[in-house]
Amino acid sequence: MRSGVRLGVDVGRARVGVAVCDRDGILATPVVTLGRGDTTVADLRALIEEYAAIEAVVGLPLSMRGDDTASTTDARLLAGELAAFVEVPVRMVDERLSSVSAQRALHQSGRTVKGSRPVIDQVAAVIILQNALDFERSVGRPPGTVVDPTQGRTSS
Repeated sequence: MRSGVRLGVDVGRARVGVAVCDRDGILATPVVTLGRGDTTVADLRALIEEYAAIEAVVGLPLSMRGDDTASTTDARLLAGELAAFVEVPVRMVDERLSSVSAQRALHQSGRTVKGSRPVIDQVAAVIILQNALDFERSVGRPPGTVVDPTQGRTSS
């Protein structure tokens, strides 16, 4: 397991949830929900710098069959913009059901979905990052694919 803080990112059309993990890569925790707009990538860069993150892990929202969706394209675009704007690797990892799991967890804790939308994005970012950390710990290699900042594509 590599040492270093990682930033987890859940990309949505209106909001972007952000989480970080400890330097040992054991536990992901929520940080903030950013509004989606012209400053989103700069805001993510500032968080990467603030936490001295070694990489950003962006959720890739595939359909249940593994196909791309409109959200998949949106997440790839944001990840590509971020990769071109930061000095650390940006990885994309499968995030199927992270938002559903986040909503379920908040509902079970007594919170309503309507009043918890910004928190749901943070919890989804925690789930994305925690799954990536658990994968790396069990398999011994980094999760997902690295976004190529010059081509706007991903490579393994």
